[in-house]
Amino acid sequence: MTAAVRSSAASLREPAVVALAGTAVLGLLRVHDPHVDGSYGFCPFLLVTGQPCPGCGGLRAVNDLTRGDLVGAVSANAAVVVLLVVLGVAWVAWVLRRLRGVDDRMIVLSTRTGLAVLAGFVLFGIIRLTPPGSWLAP
Repeated sequence: MTAAVRSSAASLREPAVVALAGTAVLGLLRVHDPHVDGSYGFCPFLLVTGQPCPGCGGLRAVNDLTRGDLVGAVSANAAVVVLLVVLGVAWVAWVLRRLRGVDDRMIVLSTRTGLAVLAGFVLFGIIRLTPPGSWLAP
């Protein structure tokens, strides 16, 4: 094995660990169905307010995706479906950067971008509680 091959393999260690962790989570959500009430515990926000939080339905959305049910996933939590697509694209881009020799992290957000993403998630949570956004509710 040449030094370049070892270096390339070493640079892919972190993306491989992230891929394995993601695969383990997907596997768990595939075999342990979150559609059963209480199977993963309860949402504290839902218990206190009686309203779903922006993340409510996320586990069901991922489970639906593992079963190939895109409509069910979007119905459970559209924001989580979008987030998974973004993370998948970011992971592929990360691997390609690592193969080109760029040693960086998977995602780096500026403070402004991070706050915008957080605000979008909160806005999604609010919109899904309104009558026009009720189709987004889990």
